[in-house]
Amino acid sequence: MLTLAILIPMLGALALLVSPRLGHQAARAVAVGASVVSFALLLIVWIGFDTAPSAPDFQFLAEVPWIPSLGIAWRVGVDGMSLALSLMSGVLFIASISWPMENPERPVSYYAWFLFLESVSLGLFLVLDLLLFYAFFDLSLVGMFFLIGRWGHDGAQRAALKFFIYTLAGSLAILLAIIGLVLSMAPITFDMRSLIAAQPLAGYDFQGGLILLGFMVGFAIKTPLFPVHTWLPPAHVKAPGPVSAILAGVLLKMGTYGMIRIPLQMMRESFAAYALPIALFALASILWGAIVALGQTNLKRRIAYTSVNHMGYTVLGIATAGASLAGVEKAQSLALTGAVVEMVAHGLITGALFLIAGGIWARSQTYELDAFGGLAKVAPKLTVAAVIAAFASLGLPGLAGFVAEVQIFVGTFAVFPVIAAIGLLGILITAALFLRLLQQVFFGDLPSARAGFPDLSRRESVVLSVLLALVVVIGIYPRWLLDLIGSATRAIVGG
Repeated sequence: MLTLAILIPMLGALALLVSPRLGHQAARAVAVGASVVSFALLLIVWIGFDTAPSAPDFQFLAEVPWIPSLGIAWRVGVDGMSLALSLMSGVLFIASISWPMENPERPVSYYAWFLFLESVSLGLFLVLDLLLFYAFFDLSLVGMFFLIGRWGHDGAQRAALKFFIYTLAGSLAILLAIIGLVLSMAPITFDMRSLIAAQPLAGYDFQGGLILLGFMVGFAIKTPLFPVHTWLPPAHVKAPGPVSAILAGVLLKMGTYGMIRIPLQMMRESFAAYALPIALFALASILWGAIVALGQTNLKRRIAYTSVNHMGYTVLGIATAGASLAGVEKAQSLALTGAVVEMVAHGLITGALFLIAGGIWARSQTYELDAFGGLAKVAPKLTVAAVIAAFASLGLPGLAGFVAEVQIFVGTFAVFPVIAAIGLLGILITAALFLRLLQQVFFGDLPSARAGFPDLSRRESVVLSVLLALVVVIGIYPRWLLDLIGSATRAIVGG
């Protein structure tokens, strides 16, 4: 089931490539159809997933030997964390593919690259082999590079190149760390389950610290954390709205997912030794992302910097979960659950925000906040969607962002109380920047140039309604998501 969920989008991409004369509507229908089938398979897995405490850590396992001498195989399986992220990714890919193209050139190639990126993204979350994880991690860079560079705005090629070079450098650091980790096993294996069980670097302080550094540098770039975040704003500004939605909603989660799955789970002693510095970098990202976002006059750049802020919350929860402190296992489990919920919530919320930003650019050809005002008078549906997404992002109770952040901070106060207290300032600044954004774009006087500004189309309304409905459902009744994710966090940190 999991293998099919990975392969069907890739088969859809291949089907589009061998049909280059397919029309725009037909190409989009093929892409949406492949994404829907893949998502349906993930739903079947979710229905059959056992969240009981006595259930196995990984379920729906499948394994086919590939290079037995190195312990490499096609291994797939899910726990509650990877299943939740895969489901969120599936929803976001369907939404982004369904959203209208901003640059309607070469639609067949555009949708083929989207399906390719969906396949490798799901592959990264679902495989249990470190070599395959790295392969999918690298292939995601290729898909995003072409989507930004070929369908982005003026200067997109430069932004795509910066994105690729930064993240490729990070992936090389991860590759070196993977080699060091695997060589510490006897016999050599790339099986994630075996590495988690063996903890091969326990007791190796210097070697473990170097390998941990390689993983954390690579994943920090992908996440991204301050100060290795500078590739993110230009990539977002130059990318089309649907591509930005996937970049923020799915690709950034590869960094935080990797932090949990590899250094936190496979190198517990080394991670615990450096949990405090990791938490400090997370705090820097929370504050820097919020403060710099507040000063932006470009709509896309403002939303982009909020991703640095929100992913800082996620890494703070991860650092809390990995700290070596007796008697706080419940708080650590709470913080880690909140971190994973933040990944899901951020994917849905920021995905919606970037689709909204893309819709605004398609109607005005600008992201400058000073060019707008009073859009609520001519685009009420767009205004409602933007207000819900903005309030969700600033952590309003009753919406998904609050469910994540309250768990992260309650858990962190038990382990790093000073860092948690300072980190709360990030929520205050985030509230200010989103309220200011709404005021500048949607309220006040309507410029004469925006008098004929179109409201959301039916397709755009449906896409945003689905994403924001999930945000509301998670905020009001999060139990179904918390049970799924909690089954994984209990296994990782106890509590």
